[in-house]
Amino acid sequence: MYLSGADWVIHTLDHTMKSRTSAGNMSQIVLVTDSRLDEVSLRQRLGDFLGKFPVLQGSVTRDLNLAPYWRVPEKAASEFNLRVYERGDSLPLDGALSLLEKAVNSPFPDNEHLAFHLIQRGKKDSIFAMTFEHCLFDARGAETFLGLFMQFSSGEDISPVLNGLQLTAPADLSDWMLKFYSGRNVNRRMIALSKPAFEILPLPQEKDRGFKFRLIFFDKEDTDKIYEASCSQAGYLMEMPYLLSVVIQAVDGLFKKRGIEANNYLVPVTVDMRTNENVWQKLFMNHVSYMFFKVPSGETSDLKSVLKAVKLQMYEQVKAGLPKDLSAASGLLRIAPVSFLAKVFQLPLGGKGGSFLFSYLGDGRGSFSEFMGSKIINLFHTPRVPAPPGVGCFFNAFDGRLNLVITYLQGLLTEEEVLLLENNIRERLGVS
Repeated sequence: MYLSGADWVIHTLDHTMKSRTSAGNMSQIVLVTDSRLDEVSLRQRLGDFLGKFPVLQGSVTRDLNLAPYWRVPEKAASEFNLRVYERGDSLPLDGALSLLEKAVNSPFPDNEHLAFHLIQRGKKDSIFAMTFEHCLFDARGAETFLGLFMQFSSGEDISPVLNGLQLTAPADLSDWMLKFYSGRNVNRRMIALSKPAFEILPLPQEKDRGFKFRLIFFDKEDTDKIYEASCSQAGYLMEMPYLLSVVIQAVDGLFKKRGIEANNYLVPVTVDMRTNENVWQKLFMNHVSYMFFKVPSGETSDLKSVLKAVKLQMYEQVKAGLPKDLSAASGLLRIAPVSFLAKVFQLPLGGKGGSFLFSYLGDGRGSFSEFMGSKIINLFHTPRVPAPPGVGCFFNAFDGRLNLVITYLQGLLTEEEVLLLENNIRERLGVS
């Protein structure tokens, strides 16, 4: 399977993160169930399921034409990594999260891209996590893969899905002029975004730091209030611009508390335009693009001004075809080694990347309701992010309730600052 330009960008980020933090471009999807999962049964079902996907144990190599591809073994190995933690009923969720932090900050061995973790909190409940490298999945792909495992573990026939998977991709070594013009458009856009300058939080000097996560739940009543406010202030189906605008305001408050005089904030936002059918077919590798939103700090005091700026830039980027240009331009870069691209990527934005990262996944797939006889009571993601900026805010919805995970490099924020950021977001969402 030849890798796309987007895949090669992910590999470049992985290289950069390994050189600056404790591990690479990894993430984690976490399920909380209302009762204990049976470890023996879980191991058996996981082994049977993972054996159907040799692609999980692939590795990157290059063809004679220099295009990188994902080399897939003929047969999946029988071994897989499942760690089990037995803890008592008194273990709070924060204690469980510290175990998950350790898991997502631990580097994978060569040619391993996936691991599982089961935290048993006595007879109370279980927390099941899938830690993965982004070279294998994007966020929606990971959710869909986990949902497929749930279907398999409940006895459903998943052969139609397996037969429909696209495990081949063309080398895409054509239309070079089109890719060149797309690259020129992207470069001009990046230069425009870099001027005037935007601010980031100062990174800790020490290397090999891990990431920490602050998990914030919104109950059904608060979530309904947030969606109602989003609809009335931003418009129908405008949750992403609304939540992004609120977080920009909250981050501005954090910068001011630090005494940092920011002129502008630049926020990269992941965009996934796939339909549900396309997610099933394009389950592996990466299929997201990015939009970039820049807001002057002088406008952050007024939510309407921030919303107007965010929505206008969103429409402009869609009209100008920026996501499409990014996808095409990245195809030019695949013949270059990741060490070279890591340096090239630092040039347009001065090596900063953005003031913070943002994502809104929306509702998880409908298959997330029950897992091995236990009711699933929540699902959320804990992603590591490039540093700089080393901080991000990631929303997802599950069963009509919003989750927010604040991700930050250890030492970048104090516990008091994380709490301040949470309270600022809650207050501006009207659910404090």
